[in-house]
Amino acid sequence: MLLLGVVVLLAGAPAPALAASGKGLLQGSHASRGQLPKSCRSCHMGMTMALSGEEAVCLACHGDAQARNQMVGKGVLRMAGNASFADIAAELRKPYRHPTLTVQGVHQKFEVLPEQVVNAARHAECVDCHNPHLTEKGRPYRGLKGRRVGNFTGEIEQEYQLCYRCHSESANLPGTSTDKHAEFKVSNPSYHPVEGEGKNTYVISLKEPYVAKKERPGDVSTISCSDCHGSDNPNGPAGPHGSNFAGLLKLNYQMEDGRPESSFSYELCYKCHDRTSILNNESFPYHALHIQGRVAGQGGASCIACHDAHGSSQYQFLIRFDEQVVFETRDGKRKFDAEGYAARHGACYLNCHGVEHNPLKY
Repeated sequence: MLLLGVVVLLAGAPAPALAASGKGLLQGSHASRGQLPKSCRSCHMGMTMALSGEEAVCLACHGDAQARNQMVGKGVLRMAGNASFADIAAELRKPYRHPTLTVQGVHQKFEVLPEQVVNAARHAECVDCHNPHLTEKGRPYRGLKGRRVGNFTGEIEQEYQLCYRCHSESANLPGTSTDKHAEFKVSNPSYHPVEGEGKNTYVISLKEPYVAKKERPGDVSTISCSDCHGSDNPNGPAGPHGSNFAGLLKLNYQMEDGRPESSFSYELCYKCHDRTSILNNESFPYHALHIQGRVAGQGGASCIACHDAHGSSQYQFLIRFDEQVVFETRDGKRKFDAEGYAARHGACYLNCHGVEHNPLKY
């Protein structure tokens, strides 16, 4: 058991805490002798996890069928009952993915997330998102810490808390990235409802079962990061491992300006927001004009030109102007004024597509 404790420490799992609590070192899905007949030795043979990088060991079972069959042949994996394994390795090779396969040798066994070191190499190893000794179906992040409780860090309870470990207050956050926790804060004027229900009491374009405020069983008033980020294959594995769409998104989201509008262009938005409602200007009198352009089908502004899909610390309705597309007026203004909290009226001060809004009211 002492040797096992050494291997667990090298793999970066919280063995001391588990041992102190009197619980077994191995729980959850990987504790099933029906699937892993050799238990700990299924993964820790020869300490290869510590020497060669943990993803190689994980993908021996969670990769392609050939690798999995080899594990079955060695007697360390048993495909019992209705057991099924997704090919995570294939997801991690897609154009947009977490850098599990592309960044190696930088994970530290005692590293703390969010990252405290400014120049630490950005990486995403399997154990950054999963504790292999505790993870279980429906609770893939069980056993990981990252939830802020005052000045302390508690065990993660919600998916977004897991994402914040790397995408919020990390000291090595790239200059092109933003603090996602700051964007989703429920104290913001507007945000997609990840940490809690949104501030708007009614969003006219929402499709069932999505609602602004939950009133009936079956209503969905909050979403998770993985509702937007994850495999582009609807039958693919859960979680944001990889996608063929930019932003590691499940569905297409056209982020370039001047492209034609279509159901595919903004498929991600139209998953929850009714396209007909948007193009009929039910929520904003000039939605169709902005998205489609002056002549339908010739191209207009992307949704991202005016909206931040995470949240806005400045304005209602997720409004945050993309400064690469939306410029200041001749007298230096770039802002939005709403008339009333729920009103469909306001004024824009900006210059977009060569059109001066100083202001243009609706």
